[in-house]
Amino acid sequence: MPFRVELPDSFARTLDGADRPLVGMWVCSGSPVAAEIAGCSGLDWVLLDGEHSPIGLETTASLLRALAAYPTTPMVRVPSLDTVLIKQFLDLGAQNLLVPMIDTAEEARQAVAAVRYPARGVRGVGSALARASRWGAVDGYLGRAEDTVSLTVQIESSTAVENAAEIAAVDGVDAVFVGPSDLAASMGMLGQQTHPDVTASVLSVFDAVRAAGKKVGVNAFDHDQARKYLDTGASFVLVGADVQLLTQASRGLAEKFLG
Repeated sequence: MPFRVELPDSFARTLDGADRPLVGMWVCSGSPVAAEIAGCSGLDWVLLDGEHSPIGLETTASLLRALAAYPTTPMVRVPSLDTVLIKQFLDLGAQNLLVPMIDTAEEARQAVAAVRYPARGVRGVGSALARASRWGAVDGYLGRAEDTVSLTVQIESSTAVENAAEIAAVDGVDAVFVGPSDLAASMGMLGQQTHPDVTASVLSVFDAVRAAGKKVGVNAFDHDQARKYLDTGASFVLVGADVQLLTQASRGLAEKFLG
């Protein structure tokens, strides 16, 4: 007899039910082992990066399977605002998407349309053949797919900061994530993510997003900066990455034993 298959809660639902900010890390290596280590670390969420890494569709599917056994919530950053790619990532079972480089409310609306089926969106219908519905095993998937998917858009430019309130107000945007690295670059401060002017811009986004009733998060590998953001209203943060942690640890060993 077939058994009932249910999908995990979306990131948006997990955020809504949380009584504290959610803390996570990146997986950029594409390694299922690294993903499993992150998954069983005790961190709340793991971001699989499809923008600045070699992680593509098939690798993403394998990483999601590696994380599925653990209570952490996976999110996938797609390479760009591309309707076709977004459809493919959704169909392979990515429930929680982060779309980078969103500068305007119109781009945010395009992202929303890409994750919704018609008539509310433009997502192509192929779920019966895909992992998203567990190949049809999730009962009534098409009718409730929207509830199983969450959309986070990334603000990472001066233009986006100016438009933050309008971006956050778009119906279907569940959360906004701030990327200080590209933001600093757009402000003429390449590599200066903790510069006071950059921090002020990040915090202005926090204010705009929270005023719109949405959740806001940020990337902060500088842990003092991360705590500052948590103290000033971040609902979710990323505080490290698999490749960064391995680099730091291996170079530390070289320094300790080889001088």
